[in-house]
Amino acid sequence: MLFNVLYPLADQIPVLNVFRYLTFRTGGAIITALIVSFLVGPTLIRVLRHRQNGGQPIRDDGPESHLLTKQGTPTMGGFLILLALSVATLLWADITNAYVWAALGVTTGFGAIGFLDDYAKVVRHNPRGMPARLKFALQVLIALAAAVWISRLLPDALGTTLAVPFFKNVLLDLGWMFLLLAVVVMVGSSNAVNLTDGLDGLAIVPVMIAAGVFLLITYLVGNSVFSNYLQLHYVPGSGELAVFCGALVGAGLGFLWFNAPPARVFMGDTGSLSLGGALGAVSVIVKHELVLAIVGGLFVLETVSVIVQVVSFKLTGKRVFRMAPLHHHFEKKGWAEPTIVIRFWIIASILALAGLSTLKLR
Repeated sequence: MLFNVLYPLADQIPVLNVFRYLTFRTGGAIITALIVSFLVGPTLIRVLRHRQNGGQPIRDDGPESHLLTKQGTPTMGGFLILLALSVATLLWADITNAYVWAALGVTTGFGAIGFLDDYAKVVRHNPRGMPARLKFALQVLIALAAAVWISRLLPDALGTTLAVPFFKNVLLDLGWMFLLLAVVVMVGSSNAVNLTDGLDGLAIVPVMIAAGVFLLITYLVGNSVFSNYLQLHYVPGSGELAVFCGALVGAGLGFLWFNAPPARVFMGDTGSLSLGGALGAVSVIVKHELVLAIVGGLFVLETVSVIVQVVSFKLTGKRVFRMAPLHHHFEKKGWAEPTIVIRFWIIASILALAGLSTLKLR
């Protein structure tokens, strides 16, 4: 909004010319989201603690230690992330850019589904929340609507295609199957982050790392000079998503302040579903869906551990892991929570570097 209001005045007030630069506005979005988090966070946590009367119900089939260490912690902290992200994005991004609205739409839509799920958990004191089929169906509907919109916004040559990392000229035209792929990416990413969100700080830092990587990718893909030099597929206007990704990093940092062990608040499905959806939507817009699988490899690993556990138990009656998702397996092995969290952060950083390498290795 500041860009739309102040930049046209740059002829009269030259200093306002800084609003034309994505780097300046991205930095502003990061700081703004961080400030909003710090200002609103304490009050929101007090309200959630008062309203929820006992915090998020802890699942009986989870690690026994959680019944002692996590009991009473309020959930729905993802609302703080969504608020900071939305305020910062709308303040610093070009609000006439449709890609920004598409990303925000998926993020807030998935966040609303997560809110309903968290509300069901808190009100009914049921750790399973709303019916899984209903939650999944709502996610698919939102993702499908976004996929159709995004495919129409993209240039004709990219509207229904899949770019393959490491190959500069490989662009697969999927036709209507692109919509299915986009839905899988957005819904899959959303639920993968949701599965990872099981320990204090475990999910939010890898999300920030992935958002930082896509901040750079969106900036490069949206710039004709850089995209041509790196042989990336140029998507006009997508550079504005750098502001969105920057706001996501700032909001994540602000939330981590309150979610650092021992957590004062959980993000809940309100946060995890929306954050995963945001990453998925951005990757679809900038044609880096497969790179997201590399950058967000930690989320993929957590999801695969659950799939392997379920399939193995149904087919053989035996479990591969002591408990799934994977972070619970290491809890059962006796690893301390901070050890698991920090080592998973390291893995996420390594995978992010691997994802960044695809920008040059072509």
